[in-house]
Amino acid sequence: MASGHNRWSKIKHDKAKEDSKKTKIRTKLAYELFIASKLGGPDPALNSRLALAITSAKLGQLAKGSIEQAIARGQGKSMTGAPLEQVVIEAMLPANVAAIIECHTENKLRTLQDVRSILTRYGGSTTTTSFFFEKKGKIEFQEQADLDADKIMEEVIEAGAADFSIEEGKLVVDTEPTDMIERAEIVFEAKEDTAVSLSPDQEDGLQNILDLLQDTQSVQNVYVNAA
Repeated sequence: MASGHNRWSKIKHDKAKEDSKKTKIRTKLAYELFIASKLGGPDPALNSRLALAITSAKLGQLAKGSIEQAIARGQGKSMTGAPLEQVVIEAMLPANVAAIIECHTENKLRTLQDVRSILTRYGGSTTTTSFFFEKKGKIEFQEQADLDADKIMEEVIEAGAADFSIEEGKLVVDTEPTDMIERAEIVFEAKEDTAVSLSPDQEDGLQNILDLLQDTQSVQNVYVNAA
């Protein structure tokens, strides 16, 4: 009996991990559609980045409605054509992890209720947390194989950038918000001295909350100060 129970627990655990992985992929695909639409317009015939994003989304089995919704959000509209309002929710999650949740919604009250419901279910709450973060500009470039890291450092510092890093094959340049240029984004970055270290169990719990939040229709980005 115990053996069967353990086997069932493992099956459920493996399925949960696979579901979590699929959620992350869907979120990433939808976000690329949103950005491509926002930067280059909603017509894939005139926007090669959007055309590629649509192809990737279809290959990733993102639903047609989700694709259309992400493109509409890039234009600041909902599926009904109603304008979207940006809502920023500050929250404290379990294990004293501070979070900032960015949303785009046509119904602010409903979005607040949806997010608070998830937070409450997992022992979190809405409270001021912006002082844990810094607002920064973020510009991404595709990394080239022959890029010289030292040369890049010289160039970005000379241009006034605060820092840069290479993440998942992309060159990411941090700037001050006032240095923002068109086709870039403002992000929240956790201050180094506020970063929270988590145990493996706490990391799993945090990931569960993040997966639920990111799977919520109106949530666009979630920033946390977990190390």
